[in-house]
Amino acid sequence: MKIARLSLDQGPRFAALDEETGTYLVLSDDPLFGKIEATVQRISADDAHLVAPMIPRSKVVGYEGTFGVDAEAGGATSLADLTMFLKPNTSVIGPDDPVVLPPWAKTAYHGPELAVVIGRACKDVAVSRVKDVIFGYTVANDVSAAAGDNTRAKAFDTSCPIGPVIETDLDTADLKLESKVDGEVRHEGSTSKLMFSVAELVAHASSIFTLLPGDIVLTGIPAGVGGAESGEIEAGQDVEVSCEGIGSFRNPVLRRD
Repeated sequence: MKIARLSLDQGPRFAALDEETGTYLVLSDDPLFGKIEATVQRISADDAHLVAPMIPRSKVVGYEGTFGVDAEAGGATSLADLTMFLKPNTSVIGPDDPVVLPPWAKTAYHGPELAVVIGRACKDVAVSRVKDVIFGYTVANDVSAAAGDNTRAKAFDTSCPIGPVIETDLDTADLKLESKVDGEVRHEGSTSKLMFSVAELVAHASSIFTLLPGDIVLTGIPAGVGGAESGEIEAGQDVEVSCEGIGSFRNPVLRRD
């Protein structure tokens, strides 16, 4: 099932996508905490204004160097060696919202990621039980700015676009990830190249942080098609990220004076 959040007159509301008709069925409650039940309200795809499908209750947890190419380049080869980072929920935006680069960021980068949406509070989850704490999956664009520390680089406002929907039933073993800047492919890869399974990454994150409903775990960026420069973005460009089985979305890039 694909679940979106729509901007409606009564405020943001969750909705389930009827893929046969392309119609969104507005839900009666937050699906993280209530039953997934549709109201009588229907919104056509043409009239739907999608916003971020989830605003984390507390945080976004990210990893660097999770793809096989990273290990080949001398990166981490075990979960314990991976570099982790946090993004606050204020970094999250949705489809078509602008990524606003801070004035101190001389260079900025992007990358498509499979993002895991946590469905229940959990700590020290066994790999075999991870499926029980996952609500679904969405697509993220991990935007970073060149800075002296990961907090500023990763956590500024608008640095974590997600969308377009949350897919609640997805086999994550081999999904194509891609990004485009102004229509040009910049990243292309597959989750099959992850050094660790999605379950292993979520379990490891839960060994360090208590994960709350709505929290998001980013699983890593595939290699760029043209080296490190593939990830660079600048004001005036348009960035699109996609993941097979979930969908794609875009964000314009602006710079704050």
